[in-house]
Amino acid sequence: MTEVFEPVDAADRDLALGATGLLGRFNTAGVLTAADIHVARALGALAGERDDTVLLATALACRVLRAGSVCLDLAAVDRDVAPDLPWPDPDAWRSAVAASPLVAQGVLRWESGLLYLDRYHEQETQILRDLALRAQTSPPHDPDLMARSLARVFDEAGYDEQRAACLQAAREWTTVVIGGPGTGKTTAVAGLLVALHDQFTARGETLRVALVAPTGKAAARLQEALDTARLDPADRSRVEGVEAMTIHRLLQRDPGSSSRFRHHRGNRLPHDLVVVDETSMVSLTLMARLLEAVRTDARLVLVGDPDQLSSVEAGAVLSDVVRGYAERPDSPIVSLTRTHRFGEHIGDLARAVREGDADRALAVLSAGDESVQWLTDARSPQLRALTVDAALALRDAATRGIVDDALVALERHRLLCAHRDGPYGVRFWNRRVEQWLTAETADPLHDHSYPGRPVLVTSNDYTLGVHNGDSGVVVETAEGRRVALPGPDGPRLFAPSRLGDAETMHALTIHKAQGSQAEHVTVLLPDEESRLLTRELFYTAITRAKQVVTVVGEESWIRAAISRRAQRASGLAVRLGATTPERRNLGDTTGD
Repeated sequence: MTEVFEPVDAADRDLALGATGLLGRFNTAGVLTAADIHVARALGALAGERDDTVLLATALACRVLRAGSVCLDLAAVDRDVAPDLPWPDPDAWRSAVAASPLVAQGVLRWESGLLYLDRYHEQETQILRDLALRAQTSPPHDPDLMARSLARVFDEAGYDEQRAACLQAAREWTTVVIGGPGTGKTTAVAGLLVALHDQFTARGETLRVALVAPTGKAAARLQEALDTARLDPADRSRVEGVEAMTIHRLLQRDPGSSSRFRHHRGNRLPHDLVVVDETSMVSLTLMARLLEAVRTDARLVLVGDPDQLSSVEAGAVLSDVVRGYAERPDSPIVSLTRTHRFGEHIGDLARAVREGDADRALAVLSAGDESVQWLTDARSPQLRALTVDAALALRDAATRGIVDDALVALERHRLLCAHRDGPYGVRFWNRRVEQWLTAETADPLHDHSYPGRPVLVTSNDYTLGVHNGDSGVVVETAEGRRVALPGPDGPRLFAPSRLGDAETMHALTIHKAQGSQAEHVTVLLPDEESRLLTRELFYTAITRAKQVVTVVGEESWIRAAISRRAQRASGLAVRLGATTPERRNLGDTTGD
């Protein structure tokens, strides 16, 4: 909880008119926004709460949601964000909150020193209920047939982890498959589809499968990976026709509600198997909505990397689930550790970052291997040469109208930034690369549809089959300039005017890059003052590279990134760890 805002003037929209007492002090200091104040006041009036310290805690419980936490940990409140403010005494503060009518009336929830808005406590509790209910029984399966199917699908050495994941998913209703990039998670999913298809066919039944991901781009990547999975023709026919889609599309928005779906506890999904890829990007709310829609007698497989960045919304469900189950003897987690994507040195760097070993990470960066490069200054001529060479190669293929070559060039290099704005942000670096490109070509690039412009789609358009996060490039064609996007059956060409929600992609945020990869990735770190600079951000960025990664930043910035963890307050891990088979008593499982 480190972000504060600086009011522009007395009419700043984040200042609450008439705010007094503690709320007013914390508002003018930039700790709380007007929205936080209004919610705290409204809830206080609803329950008859007048204690300023309790209203301050309520406002802070709203504030932390924007940083990804689902509750306020009073013991961990960062007072250094505004040390001159009159922060309440910790013990007296906790006592006042615990005794508040807001808690007594259920408007707020107080549990183990964590303060929740009721909605998020209920969602967390619902997830625990559903996971507990799913663990009470086991699905039927034929172990011998499963073994034969997996021996056929994984007929080479080196796939023991994938076999173990499939066997776990065969005997449990819920399975969590975790692993870093390139560890064969999608390969395990493909093998599971084939093996379960055999199981259902042997019983004279048809396996109904849903493959989902939290974003359109992640779903497209999942589909691409499944389509190219190593399967023989007979086994491939078993997975043909399975379409990956977003979780929202699977659940189907309820047109009468902005937060509910057509599939829920009273209208379950028909599928026998639901696989969720990139689960680290799934928020608490979306996971609650998914779990209530999946049948209790349907297998659920959660796939992802808990060390990557979490959802941009509140919650870090995958990492919470992994930590919670780690304390239990009935853990449904299967970990894939063998990397098949990148080389030894990128793997060494990724492991050092993931494990928090800054000295080892710096040693890898300093070793001089061509696959791991380190630039300490963003003004380095090497960075300019690297980005300009990639832009010129893209422009050359696009100008000549060679669509396939242009799309290949698009995937050769990614410049990744932590921020959207500022000297280390995407907007600044998109402009800078275009300026360098203009200096090389004498083309002022006034037209946004210039040949070689890399494009990032920023909204879903199901009519066109285009998803938020899709990337393409403007190319010259006989019919004029078109935006070329990769597709399962070859490039797709669209008039630039048809892709209204799109932006230039010479640089890309690390959040937007999650779930994708490129041959060469350049990571532009912000300085150590950046609140976004964390181990998870750095790890996510470097693991987007398949062959080469270049890190741009000073040693102190790298050490800061590796030493900081993305802290998201949540009770899910602790509550899940305490929910052993003998102690499950989570209340009614039929309602929300």
